[in-house]
Amino acid sequence: MTILQADSAGAKRLRSEAKSESRLIDATGGRKTRSVLVLDSGHILLSAIRPESLSKRLESGDNHFAEGEEESED
Repeated sequence: MTILQADSAGAKRLRSEAKSESRLIDATGGRKTRSVLVLDSGHILLSAIRPESLSKRLESGDNHFAEGEEESED
């Protein structure tokens, strides 16, 4: 799995390709897309969680939100 910044050129290209090929999964819940995950299956997952937060969670095995962690709008 790879985690990309949502506003990078590569992430935008992957997002567009995945949408046209029905491989796009939008898990933002209507919030701003902050990260794009490239899954082993070839699917592209959009997330409202910052890439740094996702990386920390994966490394620590933590799947809980810190209070107010994702509530702020950048």
